Amino acid sequence: MSHYHLYAIGNALVDSEYEVSDSQLQAMGVDKRHMTLIDTARRAELLAHVKSHTPRRTGGGSAGNTVVALAQLGGQAFYSCQVADDELGDFYTQDLQTWGVHTNLTHTRAQEGQTGSCMVLVTPDAERSMCTFLGVSAELDSQALQPQAIAKSKIYYMEGYLAASPTGLQAALAGRAMAVTAGVPLALTLSDVSMIQFCRAGLDAMLGQGVDYLFCNLEEAQVWCGTQDLAAIRTQLQTLAHTVCLTQGAQGSEILQGGRSLHVLATPVKAVDTNGAGDMFAGCFLYAITHGHSAEVAAQLANRAAAQVVGQHGNRLTREQLHSLKAAVIQA
Repeated sequence: MSHYHLYAIGNALVDSEYEVSDSQLQAMGVDKRHMTLIDTARRAELLAHVKSHTPRRTGGGSAGNTVVALAQLGGQAFYSCQVADDELGDFYTQDLQTWGVHTNLTHTRAQEGQTGSCMVLVTPDAERSMCTFLGVSAELDSQALQPQAIAKSKIYYMEGYLAASPTGLQAALAGRAMAVTAGVPLALTLSDVSMIQFCRAGLDAMLGQGVDYLFCNLEEAQVWCGTQDLAAIRTQLQTLAHTVCLTQGAQGSEILQGGRSLHVLATPVKAVDTNGAGDMFAGCFLYAITHGHSAEVAAQLANRAAAQVVGQHGNRLTREQLHSLKAAVIQA
């Protein structure tokens, strides 16, 4: 029997979210809506621009947000990642433990250096622009993997951002091989347009001969496929995965499965902050799938949860919010 509903690997990042104007974003030289990797010097430069702001600090990282959502809904999750022996590392480890997520961090020694962090810059139009300092997360390697836990999981989930780290990519691929050997289904998120533009070879390696579940938004799909023709995009994406979740913002999501397309409407919401919406979608979708529900029901739950994230500041919902949504969708 499976012990974990989801085993994921990704970057351990502590998010600091700032509300800024478009003019401030331009003055900072930040690429709007996308993720940009930064070094120590660039991080200090950006922090100087927002020194008068008080940020909201939360546990983050794309796959980290996904496993927390699944755990809040009642699922069992394991997360492989890497933090430093510092205050942010302690904060991140405690955050995972608070939500009941099992992790290698509780029984592997933290590295010297700095824990990864992400400056999330939210503009009035609700768009989030991310400046990510990987810190020791850039050195994530296969020592973070727990082979027995992977073998006892229902799904093995890879964060596409790992394509930017040679050791992180190798760790994700090593875990992928373990999952394939154990007959564990595979899932991948493309993560961000920047990963497709600059790290496509790594994403191709994660896809291999195909995965069971692929998550991407419309912009990522357009860049991946090199076209804005939705029919052509559907055809291409279905060669990559058995089930494709194509999120389309206010238009809802489209589930491509078995040569068929199912459109699931979005929940209307006034957008405040899009940070974490895609991660939340994946966590809720995979929770429902691993608990025996159809892709349509899974997408309905995921759409509602993602909309609620977009309608507030911050990348997470409370356990109570998620259980209320679950009761409305799954038990309706």
